[in-house]
Amino acid sequence: MAGAEQQFKAAMFVIGLLLLATLDYTGAQTGVCYGRLGSNLPSPADVVALCNQNNIKRMRIYDPDQSTLQALGGSNIEVILGVPNTDLQNVAASQDNANTWVQNNVRNYPNVKFRYIAVGNEVSPIKGDTAQYANFLLPAIQNIFNAISAAGLGIKVSTAVETELVGNNFPPSGGTFKPEVQNFINPIVQFLASKGAPLLVNVYPYFAYIFNSQSIALEYALFTSSGITTPDGVKYQNLLDALLDATYSALERAGGQSVEIVVSETGWPSDGGGQATSIDNARTYNTNLIGHVNGNSGTPKRPGRAIETYIFDLFDEDQKSPDYEKHFGLFLPNRQPKYPISF
Repeated sequence: MAGAEQQFKAAMFVIGLLLLATLDYTGAQTGVCYGRLGSNLPSPADVVALCNQNNIKRMRIYDPDQSTLQALGGSNIEVILGVPNTDLQNVAASQDNANTWVQNNVRNYPNVKFRYIAVGNEVSPIKGDTAQYANFLLPAIQNIFNAISAAGLGIKVSTAVETELVGNNFPPSGGTFKPEVQNFINPIVQFLASKGAPLLVNVYPYFAYIFNSQSIALEYALFTSSGITTPDGVKYQNLLDALLDATYSALERAGGQSVEIVVSETGWPSDGGGQATSIDNARTYNTNLIGHVNGNSGTPKRPGRAIETYIFDLFDEDQKSPDYEKHFGLFLPNRQPKYPISF
């Protein structure tokens, strides 16, 4: 009997291990954006070590920097890899160009855990510094998707947009893409829907607040409000959820009912923008953000699910402007946290 009991316990142990292996414990993990436009930043190897020390399991990078990709190899950090806007015309021009891009920057790094390819960042036909790239975005997405598929890599391909594309965001149920961007964004949304890919969205309650502080309470932006009830009777506890649901409404109207949103950037600056920018507000926003998106509350429109989110930014980037753009960092260049925060 003792032998049979030991065999039973061993079998149950193996079954337990198999069950553990199938559970996705990273589903609710909050990631970070790793921008490199700062002075005296640590080496990529030190950055990867910093992420491991702080239980940061996901990272967004904005271009295929070779030293960063080498450092990420074997780290088990899941990566959003950006195709920079400056590469879009070349990648859109031919399938061969896209195949070469994927070979050089994805297939050559088999030990990197690529989660998404973000083709372009905040491209918009009505935004002065990115309008020149708008016509190249969809063919670039399609060509990168084809290259990834042909390589059998199974990586989701998308693009990162800003919520400024949504013209009517209150109440959130009325969200719709601005008429002047619909010919641009609707085919992209429909392509993502056809491939089961999410839309990456850069969502900043900070900007929504500072541009409309007469109507939006700071507490509502910082997750510390008791919430508001919208004209259509839906209660929102925070501005992030409202912005997300306005974008979900816009996606539905554009033929993207099945498209999920990944929050590819969000954060709060600690300085450089008046009273709203302080270390205390940055800490409050990012701490409450992590607690909110890692829970299973979701948003009123999409309840009961974790919201995959990437905090901007790992470090301050003092080479950016205007001034508040320099102060989104979670960590100082010496790798000490700017304020206490737990992932």
